This record gives sequence, structure tokens and C-alpha cells, in this order.
Amino acid sequence: MKRFGITVGDPCGIGPEITLKALHASTAYQQQALLFGSRAILEHYNKALGFGFAFNAITTIGDWKEGMINLFDPMPEVKAEDIEIGKVTVLGGELAFQSVLASIEFALRGDISSVVTAPLNKEALHLAGHKFAGHTEIFGAYTHGTSYAMLLWSEKLKAIHVSTHVSLRQACDACTKERVLTVIHLADETLRKAGYARPRIAVAGLNPHAGENGLFGSEEIEHIIPAVEVAKAEGLAVDGPIPPDTVFLKTMNGSYDVVVAMYHDQGHIPLKMLAFDSAVNITVGLDVIRTSVDHGTAFDIAGKLIASEKSLLEAISIGMKL
Repeated sequence: MKRFGITVGDPCGIGPEITLKALHASTAYQQQALLFGSRAILEHYNKALGFGFAFNAITTIGDWKEGMINLFDPMPEVKAEDIEIGKVTVLGGELAFQSVLASIEFALRGDISSVVTAPLNKEALHLAGHKFAGHTEIFGAYTHGTSYAMLLWSEKLKAIHVSTHVSLRQACDACTKERVLTVIHLADETLRKAGYARPRIAVAGLNPHAGENGLFGSEEIEHIIPAVEVAKAEGLAVDGPIPPDTVFLKTMNGSYDVVVAMYHDQGHIPLKMLAFDSAVNITVGLDVIRTSVDHGTAFDIAGKLIASEKSLLEAISIGMKL
């Protein structure tokens, strides 16, 4: 049986709720999933949702029990009343971080085949003393790989990022020939794993009109075009740089399979416009497969039992394919 992990994210947000809803939607996932998070908050939502799951807390994979929801609780001393639903807290950030670390350890040992992450809150993470920009950077720090990138995946559109959680000023500096070429390679490798025989890759420009031959910036001439030329010489099906204001439309209409976006919002805005509830965030290039929902902790609706598990189910499905 192929087992996978789910980190339930910040316990003060919607992560525990959507995790249990996703398991309730699939008996197969109930048998395959190992949850990482607070048992107390999961029991709280289990009762509130009326699911009647029986939990089995484990310390090693040898403690696994069939017919139950298996979980690893990194902080078993925490009680449900300690968790302030809908608020940014130190405890929420610490539980989320320790859950991610534990999932990585299980994955590196080969106990689980992949990790699916429910949302954490960056402010809570920092309050707890963990100065990471998000899941992508935590996995980058604690797993292995010469390079990695964030890929947003939906049925309608896919985008992989040259840079993510840095300022716009820093994003321009991060747009180097070496990094662009690396991300093109990661796009090609990931889509091939997912079943694409020869992925068609569109590389976005950084500047308006892809620089207009140097009128609006030199990054395309100095870095992006040389990276695309090397990739073409290697036999990859890649075009660019394509003006950012049209590249996503062309891809969505079927001309390409994935866009190499130059910075966070360039790729995130079109994906969230098209597929906010279903898009999946994948960290590619590491020795641990990690997929995630492409939304936040939604503290405003936490505890109201109205959060959708759609994106989490899609993240699980993609993770199993990779």
C-alpha cells in the first residue's frame, strides 16, 4: 500500500477541517494517509463534523493500524482549548512547523511516498521563531536537491516560478540565465513524470512586452533569451521570452503546457483567478515530493465548517501521480 502524509497546517485555520473532509470523501485515502498535527484539534473537528473517525497515534510507522486514521502528533500535550481558532498565535505557528518537520523525517526514511501540506500562516510561523517564508523554503532547507522551484498546477493552467517569496527588486536580480535554465529543466522533468511525453514550455518575459528589444529592460537579452537558446539546443520544446500579458492566455488556450513565470505574482495572479479552489502548489526538484493547497489558512471562516476540501483532494491526487 502506498502511504502519503498530510500536514494539517496551522491548527487555528481551516487545515484540520479540510483534512478530515478530504478523508471523508475517500475511503482509499483514509487507509493511505498519515496525518501530522494536533490530535486534540482533529478530535474537535471530528466531533463537530460528525464523522466518527477513530484515530491511532503513532511514533513510528510500525505502530500503523488498519481501519483507523493514523496520525503523528508532534506536541501531544496540547489540548483543544489551548488552540485559539481563527487567530494568529505562537502555538499555531509552532504546531504547524513541527508537523512539517516530522513529515519530512518520515518521507526521508521512506515511510511515506509524498507529503501534502494544508495551509500554515507565515506570521504565526515567524512569531514562533521560524523565519521561513513558507512551506517551499522549509522543504528546501530540510530536504535534499541541488535546486527547487514552486509549480502551481491546475487543469486550465500551470506555472513554475523563477523566484517566489522575495521583493520585486530582488526578483529582478534573481532572473539570471542559470536560474531560468534550471527552472525550464524542472518544468520539463516534472511534467514528464506526470505523463507528458514532450512538455511544451512557454517562458515569460520579465519586463513589459518582454523588454521590447531592450527598450524596457535588458534582462531578456542578457539572461532569458540565452537560457531559452540553451534549452532549445538540448532538445526541449521551449519558446520565449513571450510578453507576460499574453503568455498565460496562449497557454490556457492550448499552445503550451506550462509557463515559466519570472516572479511570484506573475504566476500566482492568473492561477488564482482561474482556479483558486482547485489549484495545487508543488515544490519540485527535491528528494521529497510535496504538494499543497494553493490558498491560506482562512482564519475568517475557521471553525465555521464551511471550508472546501477541493484543493486538498487535488493536491493528494497530483502527489500520488508524481
